[in-house]
Amino acid sequence: MLDNNNAARLREGVKSLETMTRFALAVLALASGVYTYLGVRSLLDGSADMVFAAAIIYSVAVSVGIYAFWTYMMKFLPLMRDNARRGALIAVMGLGSLMIVAMSSWLNAAALAGSAALEQHLAVTLEDYVADLDAAHGNALSAQSLLPDVQRASVRFSRLADDERRSGALTGTSGSGSVVQLLTQMSAQLDELGNTITASRGTVTEQFEKGSTHLANMRALVSGEGAVQPRADKFAAEAVALTGVIASLQETSIASSVSRAADDLSLGFIAPVADGRSDELVARQDEVMQSVMGAVQAQSTALKTAADKILGEPKVQPRRFVPLSSAEAVLLYARDFLPSWAGAISIDLLPMVLVLILAVVYSASRREARTLDAADKITAAEMMRAVSLFNEMNANREAEVAKQAPQEKEQSKEPTPQTKTDDPNVTSIETAKRHDAKPT
Repeated sequence: MLDNNNAARLREGVKSLETMTRFALAVLALASGVYTYLGVRSLLDGSADMVFAAAIIYSVAVSVGIYAFWTYMMKFLPLMRDNARRGALIAVMGLGSLMIVAMSSWLNAAALAGSAALEQHLAVTLEDYVADLDAAHGNALSAQSLLPDVQRASVRFSRLADDERRSGALTGTSGSGSVVQLLTQMSAQLDELGNTITASRGTVTEQFEKGSTHLANMRALVSGEGAVQPRADKFAAEAVALTGVIASLQETSIASSVSRAADDLSLGFIAPVADGRSDELVARQDEVMQSVMGAVQAQSTALKTAADKILGEPKVQPRRFVPLSSAEAVLLYARDFLPSWAGAISIDLLPMVLVLILAVVYSASRREARTLDAADKITAAEMMRAVSLFNEMNANREAEVAKQAPQEKEQSKEPTPQTKTDDPNVTSIETAKRHDAKPT
C-alpha cells in the first residue's frame, strides 16, 4: 500500500508541476532570445531598421525553437521504457543541444561579455605594440653601444699623433710629418663617425617619445569609460600612427652607417708619402705607416663585425591592428570569460536538467507500480466502470431469466400423452401395474 501511495504521489507531483514547468521553460527561452538579439545585433551591418528587424526575427526563431525542442523532450523522453528508444531520444537531445549552443549560446556570451572581450582584445594588442616599440627602440639604440669603441680608437690615434709630434715616439724624429698627418686623419674620421652616432641618439629619442605618446593615448582608450566600439575606432587610428613611428625608428638605426664607415676606414685608407729628410727617416716612416695601416684595418674589422651583428638582429615586423566584433572577441578570448560562457550555455541547456528529472520520476513511478498487486493498480474510475459493467450484466441475466420463466410454466401444464391400443390381446403397462397392485 505504501508503494501505491508513492507512485500516486509521484504522478500527482508531475501533474501539479506542469504549469510551473511550462512557465520556467518559456522564461528561459525568452531570456535566451533577448540575449541572442543583443549578440546578433552587433554582427549585422546596414540601416538601423534592417538590423533591428533581422535581429528580432532571429531571436524570436531561437526562442520558439528552444521552447519547442525542450517541450518535445519533456513530453516524450520520460515515457520511453526500452533502452533503444530512450537512447535514440538522448542522442537527439545531445544533437539538439549542440545546435542550440551553435545558434544561440555563443551570441548570449557575446551579449554578456562582448564589451569586456573587446577591451581584452585592445589590451592584448596594446601589449604587443609596447613590445614592438621597445624592440625597435632597442635596435635603434644598439648602435649607440659602438660609440665608446669609436671614441677610444679616435683618442688612441690622436694621442699617437701628439706623441709623434712632440717626441717622435714612433719614428724617433719629432715634428709634424707624414705619420702625424696619417694618425690625425684616422682620428678625424673616427671623430666624424662618433659625431654621427651621437647625433642619431637625438632622433631616436624623439621618435621614441612620439611612440610613447601614442601608447599613452591607447592605454587611456583601453581603460576609458563609455561605449567600447568608438574607443576601438580611436585605438585603431593610434595604432596606425604608432606603426609609422616604429618603422621610422628602424630606419634611424645608425648600425648600417657604422658598417659603411668601417669599410671606408680600410678601403678608403690613403697613406701620405713619406717626407723624411733622409732615407733612414723615410724608411722608418714607411714602417710606422704600415703599422698604422694594420691598426686601422683591425679597428675597421672590429667595428664592421659589431655593426653587422646589430644589423643581423631580427627586425620588428609591421603589426596591423585587426578590429573585432564583440562575438568574435568572445570566441577569440573564450578562456578569459569562462563564467560568461557557462552562464550563456546554462540559460539554453538548463531545461535538460528538467527533462532528466522527469525521466527519473517516471522511471521510479513505473518501478514502484510493478511491485503492486493487480487490485492495487486499479484506479477509482476503473473500479466504477467495473461495477457498472457488473450491474449491467446482472440486469441482463435477470431479464433473460424472467423471460424464460412463463414458457417453462406452460410446458409443465400440458398432459402426459397415454398410449392406446385396440388389440384385446395387448395389455398396457399401466393396467398391468394396477393388477399387480391388487391383493391376491
